[in-house]
Amino acid sequence: MSGRTEGGGDVGHGFQFSHSAPAILFLTLVLLLPASPAFAHASDRGYVLLMPTGYYLTGGAIAVAASFLVLAVLPPALLERIAAKRLALFPLNESSRVFTSLIAFAIFAVLVGAGFFGSRDPLSNPLPLTVWTLLWVGLTLVQGLFGNLWAWINPWYGPWRVATVIFPVLRYRRMPEWAGYWPALILFFAFAWFELIDPAPDDPARLAWAAGIYWLLSFLAVIAFGYEDWSRRGEFLSVFFRIVSRFGVVEADHRASSRGISAKLCLPGAKLWAENPLPASGMFFLLLALSSVSFDGLSKTFFWLGLNGINPLEFPGRSAVMTTNTVGLALMFVALSSVYLLAVFLGERLAGSRLPFAKSAGLLVWSIVPIALAYHFSHYLTAFLVNGQYALVALSDPFSSGWNLFGTAGFQVGAGIVAGYQSAWTLWNAQAAAIIGGHVLAVLIAHGLAYRLHPSARQAALSQLPLTILMIGYTVFGLWLLSTPTAG
Repeated sequence: MSGRTEGGGDVGHGFQFSHSAPAILFLTLVLLLPASPAFAHASDRGYVLLMPTGYYLTGGAIAVAASFLVLAVLPPALLERIAAKRLALFPLNESSRVFTSLIAFAIFAVLVGAGFFGSRDPLSNPLPLTVWTLLWVGLTLVQGLFGNLWAWINPWYGPWRVATVIFPVLRYRRMPEWAGYWPALILFFAFAWFELIDPAPDDPARLAWAAGIYWLLSFLAVIAFGYEDWSRRGEFLSVFFRIVSRFGVVEADHRASSRGISAKLCLPGAKLWAENPLPASGMFFLLLALSSVSFDGLSKTFFWLGLNGINPLEFPGRSAVMTTNTVGLALMFVALSSVYLLAVFLGERLAGSRLPFAKSAGLLVWSIVPIALAYHFSHYLTAFLVNGQYALVALSDPFSSGWNLFGTAGFQVGAGIVAGYQSAWTLWNAQAAAIIGGHVLAVLIAHGLAYRLHPSARQAALSQLPLTILMIGYTVFGLWLLSTPTAG
């Protein structure tokens, strides 16, 4: 049994409905552009909707469209003033980062050891539960809600600081500017492939080898290129977590006078309004983050399996679809990137813009962040609720030796938390609300960024029309992914 449940319902419990139009529209898009599938990883969705699915799809599309119309008439200066509001919270002692990072590294070493010497069961071994549930799901959501906690628990920072004490010259290493975010993009694609396509990403020993080797290679890259450059543009987890943290409500202000760093409270997404345009490699990194999550969802659907000649009621297993899904993951990334670039291009033409296209595309891509977070929450919600409980048990006894370090080794996991009428109603509506809300916030942020590119509100609104249409379509697609039957 996999340590993570998949981004769809069980074969016999999926949503049964006849609304195939979103699938047909998406397939048409895939055929017109050099594209294919999407991303998902974690949710036993087998629920029967209490309302026809079409109502949710229509309602979500209307909500996103209405938000565009409302924002089109709001004064740009008002939105800018709201986004600029900050409330001082407390000072931050950055020197403690070394201590917290070294603790995180020690925990990581124990977890890798547990992967090699602990239980072979992914639901009893703390390594896969920590990596796939607490880190990839839980920490991503914490980053998106609050801010960059990862900067304080990064397992490379503390060891690097220790190394710089011994070899001070290491502080001055730099990564070439031409490298951009390409190392992070390549590593993220490898990570997505391992999570979504590798036959056994939950196997504790297999994951321990992968995690241990990756830590070592990345530490060597830190030594070669310096911590700041490698963590900002090379190490994919640090890049991903920093990007999603820009949506969080806590901001670390490094300009705070002699007191050092100050924590400030801001509105969700407000930090994105002040971001600089990403280079092409950074833009594609962010689009890959969203497209990989979408592919995980699509790859388990009856629609995708049938498209590839597989009977979903006789799913042959991950090994049998490795080649198909590898191609699908790449094509989904190409499809989303192509549609995004087309939407930005058409928007700039409508606005009569003479700005460099790379600048517009690199800035507006920040509006993808709330959408990526919304999909992450919706896609992994049920798995997190169940596997998070297994993690509490496993962490108390990491080597299956009868320990009870945190008093949770005897905790009874309640899988029923995601079963039944009330849970189905609550979870589905939470997932649907997150997807719709994420797209509405994306429209808001895109408008704010567009006002920075164009001198008039009219131009800004025109430039966002194609991008809003894309967001409406992706809202419908995301809700369809949540509701359609899945296998595997």
